[in-house]
Amino acid sequence: MSKLRVSVLKIDGYCNQPMLVGDHFFVDGGKIKIPDGKHICMWALQSMMPIFPLMQRDSNIKGDWTSKDQVFSCPDPKGRVHYRIERIKD
Repeated sequence: MSKLRVSVLKIDGYCNQPMLVGDHFFVDGGKIKIPDGKHICMWALQSMMPIFPLMQRDSNIKGDWTSKDQVFSCPDPKGRVHYRIERIKD
């Protein structure tokens, strides 16, 4: 399984959490690792969780859409936070 890095790419509007551009966390197997002193919005997290297993699997299939970084946004229409999910190599 691949390790994932999820980073705040941009914020449209106001985030009341407050997430900041550059904030990030890691998905490693079934664990979420958040840097000390940081957090993740549970509403944004729930919108991305279904994609984590797909992004973690090894994919050598030509044209597999999960081979590219994915961009998701939180469901808050007033403070949409955009996240990039990317596979990282250890």
